[in-house]
Amino acid sequence: MDMRTIPAGYRENARGDLVPEERIKPLDKLRDETVMQVIEKAKTLRQSMVEFKLEAMDKIAAFVDLSAGEYGVPVGGKKGNVTLTSFNGRYQLVRAMGEHRVFDERIQHAKTLIDQCIIRWSEGGDSRVKALVEHAFRVNQQGRIDVNQVLSLRQLDIDDDDWKNAMEAIADAIQITGTSQYLRLYERQPNGKYQQLPLDISSL
Repeated sequence: MDMRTIPAGYRENARGDLVPEERIKPLDKLRDETVMQVIEKAKTLRQSMVEFKLEAMDKIAAFVDLSAGEYGVPVGGKKGNVTLTSFNGRYQLVRAMGEHRVFDERIQHAKTLIDQCIIRWSEGGDSRVKALVEHAFRVNQQGRIDVNQVLSLRQLDIDDDDWKNAMEAIADAIQITGTSQYLRLYERQPNGKYQQLPLDISSL
């Protein structure tokens, strides 16, 4: 929907038609106003959260650089993950670096090798292993094979050269397409465990 100017005395409906105010039922007007008021506040809150995250990440990065300069040892290590704890031990800031991973076309070669293993191990295939494989290679809502699900197959202790070749093919098929920074805040509870402070509105 484009952001055209709506003439005074009209509202735009879901089809993009301009409807005179007097033809809109009071309940429909109230519903529209309720939704728009909540959405406008949500957009303002979202922008504030974006600014908070950027500011927090900058502060953490500045401290990490300062610490590295003073002691000559990076706090976060190669991946850039770092945990900062308050002096009283009550709060923790966790900066985590996550990689975006996808499979290239070689994953289909790995799947073929795995299928051949299952068929060879028993006539018609081992139903239990076959079920695990089919589950791992399911396509997610984005139309992609879930990397973590497939990598779980590598945890299976199977002493078979063809299976091992397939596991190597899985590793070779992984492509890193980017990274993301995650910020998590924790507060220590009376039992000594740290509990994440939820910033997800649905969990409040």
